[in-house]
Amino acid sequence: DAKKEYCELQIDSTEDKIKNLSKKVEDLEIAIEEKAEATKTLEEELAELAKGVAALDKNVAEETEMRKEEHTEFNTVMQDNSAAKELLSFAKNRLNKFYNPKLYQEAPALNEQDGAAPALVQIRLHGFEPQPAAPGTWEGGYEKKGQETTGVINMIDRLIKDLDKEMIEAETEEKNSQKAYEELTADAAAKRAADVKSIAAKQKAKADFEEGKVADETEHQVTGKELQAVHMYSMDLHQECDWLQQNFDLRKQARADEMDSLNQAKAILSGADFSLLQAPAAKRLRGA
Repeated sequence: DAKKEYCELQIDSTEDKIKNLSKKVEDLEIAIEEKAEATKTLEEELAELAKGVAALDKNVAEETEMRKEEHTEFNTVMQDNSAAKELLSFAKNRLNKFYNPKLYQEAPALNEQDGAAPALVQIRLHGFEPQPAAPGTWEGGYEKKGQETTGVINMIDRLIKDLDKEMIEAETEEKNSQKAYEELTADAAAKRAADVKSIAAKQKAKADFEEGKVADETEHQVTGKELQAVHMYSMDLHQECDWLQQNFDLRKQARADEMDSLNQAKAILSGADFSLLQAPAAKRLRGA
């Protein structure tokens, strides 16, 4: 009975341990798979973020280069228009010297080093040249030429006005372009900072998952070996106990029968059963 009880207790305990270890191995396999999947997802997300940051940097670089070109073009336009205005003003002043002396203003002569073209310094607009004063015998002056020159001066004024308008438009466009560029770079910088922060967080999470996966794999290996050892012990235990459990009742009955036989033998040897002893004795007396 003690042996049977021992076997039952050991078998039950071993089966419980196998069940628990098997469940643990299964849970670890699921955890390993989940961590591997999470790591893969993070790797894909990190690749997308890195790609986005690279594209953002490229876009900012392109916008910066474009802004530089626009600014250079703006400076060129302003310089050219300023030079053109200066030359037109110079030409107008030269015309006024002859036809509107009251409007003439003394100014330093322009030269090539000042950026003025000689052809414009000695201006000839539409074939009109300053005319000399009328001879003493002619008191009418050159009225036709004077009227035409006035038209040329008005045309110069319109050209200067057009240049002023173009410069104002260029300044407005430059201001708006610079503002748009600054907003774009500020938004890009904010997005880049957020993406870099997200990359750092995901890299940390990825490292944690990888570390946890390694720990789970190690524990899975140890638990698997322990489960294998328990299975082997269970096999040995069954080899030892199965025959006992299966034949316990027969052995118990055989043992009981054996005990009964022993008890009877002891009783006979001690003279408890006199009927068995008297029968042989009487037979011997009759034979005598």
